[in-house]
Amino acid sequence: MAASPDLHVCPVTPALREAVLRLHARPEQDGFVSPPARTLADAEQCAGSEPMAILLDAMPIGYYRIEHSARSLTGLDDDADALGLRSFQLDAAWQGRGLAMPAMDVLLADLAQRHPQAHRLLLTVNCDNAAALALYRRAGFADSGTLYHGGRSGPQHLLWRALS
Repeated sequence: MAASPDLHVCPVTPALREAVLRLHARPEQDGFVSPPARTLADAEQCAGSEPMAILLDAMPIGYYRIEHSARSLTGLDDDADALGLRSFQLDAAWQGRGLAMPAMDVLLADLAQRHPQAHRLLLTVNCDNAAALALYRRAGFADSGTLYHGGRSGPQHLLWRALS
């Protein structure tokens, strides 16, 4: 019996950087998520941001950023004690294979291990991005009832989830 593939996350290292830069979502998702080629350099330069790779075995198949303060997403002082999630995405070649929810599970487990002081995780998702909104709801995120209007492609739901 073949071993099942190992899905895990880790910080983007110099050894992973080039492969992460090649990741991209489907063209119809370009309005919702910026590819690592546009955001990785910024994440690497920002002391409050952690660029992360989603790996299947040793191969990068996705990317996201963790912000040490969700205030960078929301602009609200009340969110200074929460982490923020940005740019969660699987490469177009790996979408539709049932990996998004397991990737979210390992992301959340990693946060619990590496950021035990964090009590909440916040993110914004475009109001027109039904697939992402459904994924985040399955992962236990709740809608705050507040819309964020600073998104490049229109208003976004502000979602949050308690962390253990």
